[in-house]
Amino acid sequence: MSSSSSSSSLEQPRVITCKAAVAWRAGEPLVMEEVEVSPPQPLEIRIKVVCTSLCRSDLSAWESQALLPRIFGHEAAGIVESIGEGVTEFEKGDHVLAVFTGECGSCRHCLSGKSNMCQVLGMERKGLMHSDQKSRFSIKGKPVYHYCAVSSFSEYTVVHSGCAVKVDPVAPLDKICLLSCGVAAGLGAAWNVADVQKGSSVVIFGLGTVGLSVAQGAKLRGAAQIIGVDINPAKAGQAKTFGVTDFINSNDHSEPISQVIKRMTGGGADVSFECVGDTRIATTALQSCSDGWGMTVTLGVPKVKPEVSAHYGLFLAGKSLKGTLFGGWKPKSDIPSLVEKYMNKEIMIDELVTHNLAFDDINKAFDLMREGKCLRCVLHMPN
Repeated sequence: MSSSSSSSSLEQPRVITCKAAVAWRAGEPLVMEEVEVSPPQPLEIRIKVVCTSLCRSDLSAWESQALLPRIFGHEAAGIVESIGEGVTEFEKGDHVLAVFTGECGSCRHCLSGKSNMCQVLGMERKGLMHSDQKSRFSIKGKPVYHYCAVSSFSEYTVVHSGCAVKVDPVAPLDKICLLSCGVAAGLGAAWNVADVQKGSSVVIFGLGTVGLSVAQGAKLRGAAQIIGVDINPAKAGQAKTFGVTDFINSNDHSEPISQVIKRMTGGGADVSFECVGDTRIATTALQSCSDGWGMTVTLGVPKVKPEVSAHYGLFLAGKSLKGTLFGGWKPKSDIPSLVEKYMNKEIMIDELVTHNLAFDDINKAFDLMREGKCLRCVLHMPN
């Protein structure tokens, strides 16, 4: 990394040149490039990324994305390198998590107490910064798109200060980076959205990081039966660690899985969770929950066929379908408490990190996830 300024903290931040893994074409290996990272603009911070983990959303977007060239990555932890004008809650050296959905604290949703769907710093889909609709990355003067307003597959990145969460400097960044997306999403779906009750029955479709975090959340709430459904038999052992009481490989059954689940639960699960990102499975999950009060919560992001199909009779029977983003957590207000729970050994994160890789091995991480051989690969930046 090089900078066009001296190290004096009194000087204004300048452009930084550093390494980033750039996607030039959909589905093709990322290329390590020298990128220029602009200084943080008003209400922004520039972060030295320490660790970033690969989420399935990165993989899905990389396989299908039209906005290129692009720097992916959104589960990340790092250290504030510099701050823009007007930033008061962060200072250089703070440890932070970067988050893909922000919290402005003043919009209708932030003030409602009912929602984390910030109207100012919600999920960014254009590959640009919220504030001025421009990029902070360039290669030889040509802009490179951001991803989810985080872009952590770079040694340095710029984020809006409302999309960063200050964390306890004692907390290990290579573990808590998972709280900036997958683990928090799963726990929140169980606690905030479904409000899983003691003694209840739960079924989870998809036992990746998100699904296992749902299982952990349900277990901590005292669910009596936690059924995990996946087509990968290797996940059965991992699932038990997180509280799954019964494992179903849907490929082993000729009858509809919803019928199997209804038989196992005496009429349908109290809550079902769709954690795959397949709207057909969302329909199956809805069919698998109980008449009268059954709730289906969908967390996955589908790559194809975004429309959910369901017979209206399912809803006449009293079932409900709910969606959630980031488990309903308000990032700045709520994530520090999850970090504290981890530090107090109340929630498990370490067991979800199946691989630790150097940043240069990022394409290996993509291969592992595409082949279903990992939960989370944590990428470590050079010191």
